[in-house]
Formats: sequence, structure tokens, C-alpha cells
Amino acid sequence: MNRIMKTKTALFLLVIFASQTLWSQTNADSSRVVSILTFNILHGATTKGDFDLDVIARVIKEANPDFVALQEVDLKTNRARQYDLATELGWRTKLIPLFGKAMDYDGGEYGEGVLSRYSFLSSRNVALPHSPGNEPRAALEIITPMASKDTIAFVGTHLDHLRDDKDRLAQVKKINEIFSSNKYPTILAGDLNDVPGSATINMLEKIWLPSYDKENPKLTYPSGVPEKKIDYVMFYPKNRWKVLETKVINDSIASDHCGYWVRVELLDE
Repeated sequence: MNRIMKTKTALFLLVIFASQTLWSQTNADSSRVVSILTFNILHGATTKGDFDLDVIARVIKEANPDFVALQEVDLKTNRARQYDLATELGWRTKLIPLFGKAMDYDGGEYGEGVLSRYSFLSSRNVALPHSPGNEPRAALEIITPMASKDTIAFVGTHLDHLRDDKDRLAQVKKINEIFSSNKYPTILAGDLNDVPGSATINMLEKIWLPSYDKENPKLTYPSGVPEKKIDYVMFYPKNRWKVLETKVINDSIASDHCGYWVRVELLDE
């Protein structure tokens, strides 16, 4: 095959692929499609060293998600100027906020945050295991209706950051045990502090559907010039979800992490 024919064939295949992708997205049931953003917000600070919640809120608003998992969230700490960060960001983005405590810190509390376009039917904050002296972690869950009236669970978490993965693996084991028994289809989102192919991520992917290209994962940390992927969105059970689109939101000022955004459709059983 000559060069011209190869070029024409490649263009034809590209058009077919793009058409199939567009068909898949436009034929999704919009009432059963949701978008998710996971974003480590650096406890309200920016990479410039100041404190500007409007910069963080702008990233969220521009992403226009239905659900947001926030990590490094302060509640009334001194370093966060006594702000309740989840509530402040909820107010700025017109989303419903919830905070889940992982530990006491700096005159207040520190943990996870969730923002939702939809109301909560219930919520729970699950403490995750950690070694003595290591930082406590939590998984914050809401049960919520979609526009289609289907009920789903949304879980935000932040796993241990140490090089030794002992605590991360214990935390993943707990997450798998707790949330695989959910009666509703479940979304898991957060800063998992490990890379694709690691023992941590492999353990999760035994039961959760990943939303990234394993051959070419989009990198999320650090912002500016990302070097690795440590921020994820996953789905359970695997056969109930179809990933439609993913995007890394790289704002080098709002946080030291990129936001990771996923659009997904809930499928019939």
C-alpha cells in the first residue's frame, strides 16, 4: 500500500472512530448521565501561597459537575481562617455541601468534602484503618437520586500518602468490603495516592470499573506539568456503568493537583 493510500485509510478509520464516539455520547440517556469531578483543594490554599476560595470555585463551576469529591478539606481550622471550606465552596458553586471528618487539626477538623447537584437521601462517614501515628483517613458517602429517579451512591476518599503502601492497602481492603455491599450502583472518587499498576490500584480494579486509558493514562499530579496519575474515578458494579468522556483540568494556581473529570452513563441491570 502506497503512502497516499495509507493516509486515506488512516483518515477513514479516524472518521469512523469519531463518528462512533459521537453516536455513543449523543445516544446516551441524558437523565442517566452524570459528571464527576475529583479535586484535591490543598486545604483552601493556592500554589501561590495565598488563600483564595474563588479560584478553586471557578475550577469547579467551569467543570459543571453533578458530583464533586474534595480532598484536603478544612473545617474551622486556623490555617483556613476558620472557614468551613465545603460549605463555602458549595455556596460559591451552587452545589449542596457535606463535610466528613478524618481527624482533628489546627483548632478545627480536616477530612473529605462532597458537593452534589442532587439532594441527599442519607450519608455516612467511614473511618479507614491506619497505623498508629499515621494520618487518619475517611471515605464520605452520600446516597442520592439522579434526574432519572435512579438512586446511586457517591463516595469521596483520600488514601494514605506515605511511600510504604501498608496503610493504603488496608484502606482499599476496607473500601472494597464496605461499598461492594451497597444496594445501589456506586461511584468512588478521590486522591488515591498511587499510580496505575500499583498494588493499591490493582486491588481496587478487581471490583471497580476504572475510567482511564490504561495504555495512556492522563496525568494529574503535580499541576502545571503533571508527572503521574494519582486522582481517580471508579464505578461499581462494573456492568452498570459506561464511561463516556474523561478530562484532566490543569489549573496550576488553584491547587497542586489537577482536577479529574469524568462523564458516565448508568446502565440497566
